[in-house]
Amino acid sequence: MDTIISEQVNLQPLEKIMYERPSSLCDVHTHYCPGCTHGTAHRLVAEVIDELEIAQDTILVSSVGCSVFSYNYFDLDACEAAHGRAPAMATGVKRVNPDKIVFTYQGDGDLASIGTAEIIHAAARGEKITVIFVNNAIYGMTGGQMAPTSLIGQKTTSSPFGRDADLAGQPIHMAELLAQLPGTVYSVRRSLHDARHTLQAKKAIRTAFEAQMDNLGFSVVELLSSCPTNWGMTPTEALTWVEEEMVPFYPLGDYKVDERLQGRKGARK
Repeated sequence: MDTIISEQVNLQPLEKIMYERPSSLCDVHTHYCPGCTHGTAHRLVAEVIDELEIAQDTILVSSVGCSVFSYNYFDLDACEAAHGRAPAMATGVKRVNPDKIVFTYQGDGDLASIGTAEIIHAAARGEKITVIFVNNAIYGMTGGQMAPTSLIGQKTTSSPFGRDADLAGQPIHMAELLAQLPGTVYSVRRSLHDARHTLQAKKAIRTAFEAQMDNLGFSVVELLSSCPTNWGMTPTEALTWVEEEMVPFYPLGDYKVDERLQGRKGARK
């Protein structure tokens, strides 16, 4: 008769969770178009908030545009501002609650067009808020019209023959512009068109929040983003367009990094 020897074996789990939804990101269906990188930007912000353990002390100010419902995606205290007025509302929220972390999440139409005055003066005053600026070079929510950031020659519903500098002026480089103001302590541009640049974007977002946690001043991270629907492209084509057309026109880099942030993990790309 065969003898069966039984010995205890320590079984290792066959699966290990490497990637999961951040706690600060709600488990909801997205309203964004397929291929839009707003979702990527949302995740990066949520990951940073989780890692810094500041969710209970963070307040989001939503803008008007494709991200008008951004408060539905973050498990944070949030409020909705009128079109372009997010920096003004964030100023009030921060001044009343100086111990809170306050950030705006804005598109290029909201921040660089109707909200130009608000963003410029918030930076000039050195308001201790963080701005996440998503630049997809077009008005996404309202039908694909030309935005202040649309490239020269770019075709939109309001510039069907391409943006003409003689008629519409030159696109605005917001990261460079805001960097010139003394109240700004951190102004950088990153992109979301591939994995490497997305990781760099996350590091920059972290540094921007840390600038506020250290009570230093105004910080902004501009993110080059895709808009396949209004660009009339597939998601893959849109990411290529960001890399080949937007990045050369809107160079990635650090336009202002306060010396007090130099040692931070994400302060340099």
